[in-house]
Amino acid sequence: MPFRDVSLGGPQDATHPSALKAALAEFISTLIFVFAGEGSGMAFAKLTNDASTTPAGLVAVALAHAFGLFVAVAVGANISGGHVNPAVTFGAFVGGHISLLKGILYWIAQLLGATVACGLLKFTTGGLTTSAFSLSSGVGTWNAVVFEIVMTFGLVYTVYATAVDPKKGNIGILAPICIGFIVGANILAGGAFDGASMNPARAFGPALVSWSWAGHWIYWVGPLIGGGLAGIVYELFFLEEPTHQPLASQEY
Repeated sequence: MPFRDVSLGGPQDATHPSALKAALAEFISTLIFVFAGEGSGMAFAKLTNDASTTPAGLVAVALAHAFGLFVAVAVGANISGGHVNPAVTFGAFVGGHISLLKGILYWIAQLLGATVACGLLKFTTGGLTTSAFSLSSGVGTWNAVVFEIVMTFGLVYTVYATAVDPKKGNIGILAPICIGFIVGANILAGGAFDGASMNPARAFGPALVSWSWAGHWIYWVGPLIGGGLAGIVYELFFLEEPTHQPLASQEY
């Protein structure tokens, strides 16, 4: 059942060298992902006189996020599990695959990685704005919350099926590209409505650097609910036995 292996963890989960290395890997992976994703939107806006909301702009941003996440997950997989997303970490926590203390350490690293990426983008582009996520005209607050829940559910479900499940077999090799593809596809589906974050760190970085917090809570509540639900559903219906692994390199 879900929650059977949920663990608060001990001091070693936040201080052991392996935990600190995992956190550093999460920081670097998130920086890589957010720099590519946010940077693609900024670049397209500059090249097209701020027409990044066009169909071509949406496709370009979706591809950049898909490619960036594919690489970010792949380079972090053997060290931290390649979460690159607080919602993925939360989904892993409710399934008992990471302790609460280590999960908090991951969250801190992910938020810092996203913030540094956006700070670097603002500096290297000569002060261009890092656009915070916002709702399109006609999209209500709760519409956006449901969008984020559904899209993040699909993302974390994909993570469980291709990376966490011990029965994954050879498909585990494809996990990073599958995870990148589902994010790219979800951006094509929801990007025109609420930006399709699916990742609280991805939303936090540009919001902090641009100091724009309107509706920011949506990009926490939706992804965390979606990620948690995916973890619960997969654990409840598809995992046959506990798969808790205490070390980061063995989580996925």
